[in-house]
Amino acid sequence: MKIFGELTGDKIIIQKPKDVGRLYNKSHFGKPLSGNKLELDLIEGIFLLDEGKNKIKKGKNEADFEKLVSLASNKIPHFEIKYLVFKDLRKRGHAIRLFEKDKSITFSHVKNQFYVIVFSERDELDLKKVKITIENITKQGKALWIAIVDEEGDITYYDTSILDIKGNIKANKFPKGRCVLLDNRAIVFDKKLARVLFEKEFFGKPFGEWLQISFVETLYLNKKGIVEITTSSDKKLSKEKVNDIILKGQPDIKQRLSVFEDLKKRGLIVKTGFKFGSHFRAYTKGPNETHAEYLVHVVHEDFKSIWGEISRAVRLAHSVNKEICLAQISKSKIDYIKFGRLRP
Repeated sequence: MKIFGELTGDKIIIQKPKDVGRLYNKSHFGKPLSGNKLELDLIEGIFLLDEGKNKIKKGKNEADFEKLVSLASNKIPHFEIKYLVFKDLRKRGHAIRLFEKDKSITFSHVKNQFYVIVFSERDELDLKKVKITIENITKQGKALWIAIVDEEGDITYYDTSILDIKGNIKANKFPKGRCVLLDNRAIVFDKKLARVLFEKEFFGKPFGEWLQISFVETLYLNKKGIVEITTSSDKKLSKEKVNDIILKGQPDIKQRLSVFEDLKKRGLIVKTGFKFGSHFRAYTKGPNETHAEYLVHVVHEDFKSIWGEISRAVRLAHSVNKEICLAQISKSKIDYIKFGRLRP
């Protein structure tokens, strides 16, 4: 038996108490009004019409699907992608409704278990705004889902959160040794130091009997006073000179170093993530005990991107059983913002 509604402005009013009970009490549609009436928004009304569960009238005439979609397109920003997500989640059994209290959020679950933000694949990711939303929702003990609608109407869902990444690698004391700076890396020519750096915290990679280390590892160990840096002609370099030389070859090295240091403080082993399309891969345990759990990409506080870049990063991380985190650097801290594939 179909439910009848009256189109009034941009709302649909259900008047029969029996219909109100079916929609609101059983299926969590609409907002109760005085006089035991129910108000549906256009997305809800169009969904029910599309499902063949209601008829909508405007005066003496029946409002068809095309007219309602045209009206909704004029009244609701980005109506079509919001509708596609609403329809998909409703058919999956998730009772959601438009969220009117905060424009940064699209839908809320009726029992407040999670919130949803809807984007088109052509929309911009503003990481600062997303992080603020995550923080606000986390304080409520709720989850945030992000739904991306592509140009064919397919939907990809991500769950997002700020991770407190921690590992169980204890800091070690290392002997001091000499390190030679080359064009793209440095070589530790002290055999004992080379061995313990690799065995205890997996620094670098063997280079014959010695150890090759990356620029970020070089700066880290030099800053710690563990390696003394020289040129290939055995000229000693000051820390400032080492910084200047490496900065010319790798302009973003300061940002990468700050994240590298932070991850080391958190007890993780940190290696390059280049083969996975990120700056670092991070292990909570030794590489002989586990694979890297995280891929970490370093970004600045005002980072913006297209969703296609996030899609590629998440897809790759998922394919190798890792989680992708954007390490957002601000003046006061580093936040690790995770984007993970979600199947609602």
